[in-house]
Amino acid sequence: MGKHPYDVYYGKLLPALVSKVEEFRLLNYRTAEIETLWLYLLNKKWKKIDEERPLSRLVGDILSVKPGEYMNYMQITAFKTPEWGEPLSNKEMAFLFDSRKDRE
Repeated sequence: MGKHPYDVYYGKLLPALVSKVEEFRLLNYRTAEIETLWLYLLNKKWKKIDEERPLSRLVGDILSVKPGEYMNYMQITAFKTPEWGEPLSNKEMAFLFDSRKDRE
């Protein structure tokens, strides 16, 4: 935490986050996690920061998240994340796709 202005409300919003994750799990979305729901909210719902947004509206934002919205975000995030850790360097990519290595 720490970079987003709404991070200061995390502790107060935790009960709503827990409630939403439990709701998702009741609907058989077993991979739902508090941390990833929080990231979804920060990166999607609260991308545009409203300095005067009341805490009650933040709670409403959490409770209004639909499972499909959250799961789409998770799927797109998974596609953007390298599967084996660090991305390959240009040199490593060139070696992998260099057709000349097949001739050796």
